[in-house]
Amino acid sequence: MNPHSAFPTSLPSLIKSVWRNRSLIFQMTQRDVIGRYKGSVMGLFWSFFNPLLMLTIYTFVFSTVFKLRWGAGLEHSKTDFALFLFVGLIIHGLFSELVNQAPNLIIVNTNYVKKVIFPLEILPVISLCSALFHSMISVGVLLGAFLIFNGYLHWTLVLLPFIVVPFIIMIIGFAWFLAALGVFLRDIGQIVSILTIVMMYVSPIFYPLTAVPARFRLFLEANPLTFIIVQARQILIKGIMPNWGGLVIYTLIALVVAWIGYACFQKARKGFADVL
Repeated sequence: MNPHSAFPTSLPSLIKSVWRNRSLIFQMTQRDVIGRYKGSVMGLFWSFFNPLLMLTIYTFVFSTVFKLRWGAGLEHSKTDFALFLFVGLIIHGLFSELVNQAPNLIIVNTNYVKKVIFPLEILPVISLCSALFHSMISVGVLLGAFLIFNGYLHWTLVLLPFIVVPFIIMIIGFAWFLAALGVFLRDIGQIVSILTIVMMYVSPIFYPLTAVPARFRLFLEANPLTFIIVQARQILIKGIMPNWGGLVIYTLIALVVAWIGYACFQKARKGFADVL
């Protein structure tokens, strides 16, 4: 493979690449997940223990210490604030884990660029799959806690894939763009780390969107995390159908973002070997 040759940038070529390398993606995702806990006594159990511990802390602090409720005048159990909060943190955690890794993905895998024939475009996909694995465990902990606290689960939880898929399409586009940019601009990793912290506070994670003054609400609604967090809470905590029209629009925007990110990655790819 000539590193200076042109690489395909179309969405069909992306889909073909992911499908063709699906076995490699699975193997490298498995290695990444297991390698994260290699040498530890409890191994993969940490991926279950961490979200369980955090949810326990959130429940105690917000329902017992602060005695907070989710929105004024709303009837919710005393543990609902922790559950609402945890949903937002899961969404933000998936986003931040992927985009924080993205700027260094090519840099830490220089051997794949220079020495072997390797489909570099799947590296962000592997990171995404690894992050999704841990997010799915967190969702399992959330549903288990909801069942214990309330004695039932909303049937609308089966609609979660319709919320998550557009979101992962969106953030994988960011990951491709940042992975390419990180090769040429090494400071981007530090900038992204700061931005992900900012995103936590300008997303409706610690507060409902309705609590935001009207003049600032439009700014928060432009945040790609806001819509997904609100819809995830609708189906998981409230048992309400999602905004299907909004999901269609979000998906179309996500596809455009993914294509732009992938195209930028493929265009910049031929210069990776020279810089590294």
